[in-house]
Amino acid sequence: MKYVIVLVIAAVLSLVLFGYMNKNKGDNQEVTEEKNRARTETTKDIYLAGGCFWGVEEYMDRVPGVIDATSGYANGITENPTYEEVCTGDTKHAETVHVMYDTDVISLEEVLQYFYKVVNPVSYNKQGNDEGSQYRTGIFYINEEDLEIIEKSISELQKEYDKEIAIEIKELDGYYLAEEYHQDYLKKNPNGYCHIDLGLADEPLKKIKDDVVIDESKYILPSKEEIKAMLTDEQYKIAMAGSTECAFDNEYYENHEDGIYVDIVTGVPIFSSNDKYESGTGWPSFTKPIAENVIKSLNDNSNNMMRTEVRSNLGNIHLGHVFEDGPKDEGGLRYCMNSSSLKFIPINEMEEKGYGYLLE
Repeated sequence: MKYVIVLVIAAVLSLVLFGYMNKNKGDNQEVTEEKNRARTETTKDIYLAGGCFWGVEEYMDRVPGVIDATSGYANGITENPTYEEVCTGDTKHAETVHVMYDTDVISLEEVLQYFYKVVNPVSYNKQGNDEGSQYRTGIFYINEEDLEIIEKSISELQKEYDKEIAIEIKELDGYYLAEEYHQDYLKKNPNGYCHIDLGLADEPLKKIKDDVVIDESKYILPSKEEIKAMLTDEQYKIAMAGSTECAFDNEYYENHEDGIYVDIVTGVPIFSSNDKYESGTGWPSFTKPIAENVIKSLNDNSNNMMRTEVRSNLGNIHLGHVFEDGPKDEGGLRYCMNSSSLKFIPINEMEEKGYGYLLE
């Protein structure tokens, strides 16, 4: 009996200490209990504000890999606000959905990609028919390591818009569960108001296949005259004459966008963003080609060095060199390429440009 009492006391003290440690974040007991539901070592959290939380909660709850989604109020200036108080705008809270997701199934980058599908990212304080600061968009994080991923994601999203992205990126500073009638609102009220297309949760994100076969007979090798006309002097010097471009001063070494890199002459896919990594050398680097048959390797003893040159198979253009100092867990190779020999096709343009067969 004494042992049980000690355990109970220890448990109570732990809960009190946990509540105290989270007080500055505004977490209440309901939130603490919610966070611990269905939690495993691969569970992570992100808080997303996307206008009326009824639709966002139901939408995120349908996304594969999301364990749970709940509606609440985040990043305001008061504690335990009511819906009526939040609606005045005076509390500065945003209607926010707490998303718990399984990293074995879905990554934070992918969660954000689903989120972007249902918000207008350049609209300030307005989503759908709802206006006010409580309907602003936001990504509120609790793990510092998530910030870099979020900022990179927003940077890529910005490329798709002329207007400035309006999505707030802030550390979570207080989150309170909304009233019970708001939770699972659209499950309780299937015909209730919703400003987003819930069906978008059923549409998988575009991904580039890992194991592909490239049929080079679909591509045409231009004549020497045509190649000369289609390339700039710099591209011709590198791709056709075998020169090397300057490190840290080329088009793709810092490109982190999803897509494929094709032979600048023939359009044959050569590399995928799936295999691109930051090597620190100043040139775009890959762990492997998109398919083995699209490249060929030659001994290169120029400049008093023994290297392995990489050329495209159909176009026979100089791409760069391959070295054995790449990531060990990815095979140990570093394909060090020249941007001028490649053309990048963003993943969202692959279908319209004839590369849809490479998408999952």
